[in-house]
Amino acid sequence: MVNVMSASPTTLQVERESGVARIALARPEVHNAFDDVLIAELTATLEQLDADADVRAVVLTGSGHSFSAGADLSWMRRMAQASAEENRADALRLARLMRLLDGLSKPTIARVNGAAFGGGVGLVACCDIAIASETAMLGLSEVKLGLVPAVISPYVIAAIGVRQARRWFQTAESFKAGEAQRMGLVHEVASPQSLDTHVQHQCDLLLKNGPVAVKEAKLLARRMAMPADATTVDAANADLIARLRVSPEGQEGLSAFLDKRKPGWIPREGALSIPDT
Repeated sequence: MVNVMSASPTTLQVERESGVARIALARPEVHNAFDDVLIAELTATLEQLDADADVRAVVLTGSGHSFSAGADLSWMRRMAQASAEENRADALRLARLMRLLDGLSKPTIARVNGAAFGGGVGLVACCDIAIASETAMLGLSEVKLGLVPAVISPYVIAAIGVRQARRWFQTAESFKAGEAQRMGLVHEVASPQSLDTHVQHQCDLLLKNGPVAVKEAKLLARRMAMPADATTVDAANADLIARLRVSPEGQEGLSAFLDKRKPGWIPREGALSIPDT
């Protein structure tokens, strides 16, 4: 029997069945991009599921053809006009969501059904298990806007390592699901037709194990890997992204993206290069 949560959020679809809660980001018209409402509703939903003893595992996915495209354009436009302090508070709310998902007491599975960019990659990295459709494209595209993946960086680096992060953080290249698997961001790649079968298999495995032991196993892994002072890390990353959003380069990058033009730092075609001497 499927149990749809009574307090239905506006940006999510949430169902519970046989010990598994399934959350779908439900903004397909904008490729399930984040805004302040989605962040607040996903945070509240995760808190509710974390406290529910009947929930043994959580699956996170996207509605339609995308997992999550990262930040919503309208939200970005509003934040581009906001103060540094408002941007810092906004970044801290996103940091709280990522920290909550990463530290949830229940095992989490990212069902990456389609494109995942920016913060969407952060959601994938925060989940314990990630299974991606072979058609999914992913990317950390923040530097194209004069920004950095600050808030999600602890989780992405924990997943792919510093060496990989130094490349993908700086180039903003998109990469296929197979590459995401090779670098450790996702565990399995499946055809679109078999994606749900792979996800269900992982749910079945998790439900066979002692729930207390599963919780402690997750805590053990996190304790061995993550920095102890999470609050300091989140505050520093929020300060960084707030500073960059209101900086001249951040403003130019966001404006260029919203205006669908090239930012000023991209060299003009035909510009003279410095000759070798």
